[in-house]
Amino acid sequence: MTKSTNQPHATLRDGALKATIWANSNDEGRTRFSITLTRSYTDAEGKWHDTNYLSRNELLRIARLAQKAYDAVGEAYAGEPAADADQGDSQ
Repeated sequence: MTKSTNQPHATLRDGALKATIWANSNDEGRTRFSITLTRSYTDAEGKWHDTNYLSRNELLRIARLAQKAYDAVGEAYAGEPAADADQGDSQ
């Protein structure tokens, strides 16, 4: 059995903060997007990890990344036939 990996549609960064955009097709062939907002950090052994715990000082930066992700998904939907403006809002 071959395991397929879902690669991100796009990753937007601001230092250690990132917005990762994921594209998934449904049974009708339409693409649905979801976004994860995370902060990367290294542990004591130097290994990289992601967390969704953010400090107060990171909130405005993550909000700006969320806006950029919103715009990027809007552009991706614009390229699809019969794209609904609110298609990505319900998930």
